[in-house]
Amino acid sequence: MIGIVITGHGNFGSGITSSVKLIAGMPEKYEVVDFVQEDSVEDLESKLNKAIDNLKDCDGIIMFTDLVGGSPFKTSVEISMKRDEKIIVLGGTNLGMVIETSMARGFMEDAEALADMAVNTGKDQVIKYTYTERSEETLEGDGI
Repeated sequence: MIGIVITGHGNFGSGITSSVKLIAGMPEKYEVVDFVQEDSVEDLESKLNKAIDNLKDCDGIIMFTDLVGGSPFKTSVEISMKRDEKIIVLGGTNLGMVIETSMARGFMEDAEALADMAVNTGKDQVIKYTYTERSEETLEGDGI
């Protein structure tokens, strides 16, 4: 199975994870690393390395980060270049990406394909709602 690490500023990782648990249950081979105000970049690096060590028996690791270019993203990229494990770093994470990726790991074994799917899902999850005149058609259907 491909491992997952969720990291970001503040409690981004634990916040996304709270929603994942509510919607889909707690995934296995899944680590959370928050980068809180008290942490230095060195603390973040240490916590990320520990999370990766906890996933050492995985067939690759996808690291989901919040902001492209932020400290969690940059530190994850630097770690991915130093470690022997196959590590893919994604930035701009949203909840849909994490849920779909977590669930798809049960039948997808290619980390690159899974990461590509996550990026496409993330893009598809971002929309701009525009109000139009209400009709019965738009009100039908089940929600999430």
